[in-house]
Amino acid sequence: MNLRPGFTGAGIDRADHLRLDEAKVAALAAHAAARLLRLAALDPLLGEDGRLAWGPLAERAGDAELIFLGLAGETPLFAPLLPVEPGQRGWAVFGILSRMAPEDAALWGMARSLIEWQARHGFCGRCGAPTRNFRGGWGRRCTGCGLEHFPRVDPVVIMLAEHDGRVLLGRQPQYPPGRYSALAGFVEPGESIEEAVAREIGEEAGLEVANIRYVASQPWPFPGQLMIACIAEAASDAVALDRNELEDAIWVDRAGVAAALAGEADAPFLAPPPFAIANTLLRYWADGLARSPAPA
Repeated sequence: MNLRPGFTGAGIDRADHLRLDEAKVAALAAHAAARLLRLAALDPLLGEDGRLAWGPLAERAGDAELIFLGLAGETPLFAPLLPVEPGQRGWAVFGILSRMAPEDAALWGMARSLIEWQARHGFCGRCGAPTRNFRGGWGRRCTGCGLEHFPRVDPVVIMLAEHDGRVLLGRQPQYPPGRYSALAGFVEPGESIEEAVAREIGEEAGLEVANIRYVASQPWPFPGQLMIACIAEAASDAVALDRNELEDAIWVDRAGVAAALAGEADAPFLAPPPFAIANTLLRYWADGLARSPAPA
């Protein structure tokens, strides 16, 4: 099975070695082949071919700063550092993402995360002075105390609790009608991935779990999480739901999961979109790849 989660596989050279050299970044921006990602606020714009739309750097508004995304072969790629309101939800763009090539979604996701991170870090968290963009858009430096700030990625565990050939799926109130997904939650300070999985399942569903196995990971650009997908074995199926976290939860067998992934009308739930790692995790489990290892 091809486990390629959404927002992965951008296929460019991030060229980290060039970011600290402002002269080289400026030369790349002045290159005739340099391209600028076209955006509508934080959302991607697509060309007639359905791919990401790019234009010359002359399209950037006024003195807008640039984020150097990397190199596609010999072509320097940039995104505009737009003034945006931090904390915008991503629901509106999901329809577009479903039509995008995976590598385009990955590249756009990188740009979106960086733009929103930049918007959140205009002032230093230590002294309160304004910060200045540096490292080609991959950092901000305080103009007061000199502290350097770098893009933050927050780890989130997302998991299926398995019991007797079924997995537990939860529903949040903001989901579209009929949608259920894997349980998820942020990893807390001083906590391993396995501990976070066990804690979150215990808090949200009241279940004790063991034999926690990692499956895959995915960047999630709303605004900047790393989703860490796992499967765990539940000791029972007696759910005690935390109504502050979840609206509902259901146990679903492999046939039901397969029907949902296939989009069948009589499926027991609406599956997460293909670009979400919850979809990847469900496909992995439905294909029987999550069997517990045989005892040694």
